[in-house]
Amino acid sequence: MAQDYKNHTRLVPMFHGGVLVPLLANLVWAGYRVTVGLTTDSVMGLVMAVTLMLLALSVRRMALTVQDRLIRLEMRLRLREVLPGTMQADVPRLTVDHLVGLRFASDAELPALVPEVLAGTLSSRKAIKMKIRDWQGDYLRA
Repeated sequence: MAQDYKNHTRLVPMFHGGVLVPLLANLVWAGYRVTVGLTTDSVMGLVMAVTLMLLALSVRRMALTVQDRLIRLEMRLRLREVLPGTMQADVPRLTVDHLVGLRFASDAELPALVPEVLAGTLSSRKAIKMKIRDWQGDYLRA
C-alpha cells in the first residue's frame, strides 16, 4: 500500500501488541492486587510492573531518538543536494522536528517547503507533513 499522511504512522506488532499489551495488563493486575490487599508482595508486584512499563517505554523512546538523529543526518545530506546554494546557509536553522516532517517531501518539493518552514509558516511535524503533495514513503522506520 502506498504511504501517505493518513497511513504513515507505524505500529510494530511485536512491540505494541506483544510487549506493551501484556505489560499494561500486568500493571493493571498489580494495581488491583494492591487495592484488594496491601501486602509486601502486592506492593513489590506493583513496583515491578511500573518498572517494566517504564523500561519498555524508555527503550522505545531511545529507538525513536536514534531514528530522529539518523533522519537529521539523512535530511541534511539530502538538502545539500537539492537546495540551491543560496539556501544552504539556512539548513542548520532547521530543527529535528522540521527535518522529520520534511523527510516525506519529494526532492522537487523541498526547495519550496524549506522557506515556509524557516519563516514559521509551517512549524510542527504535522503541519509540514500535511503540506506535502508528493509524498515519499519511508518504509524502514523503527
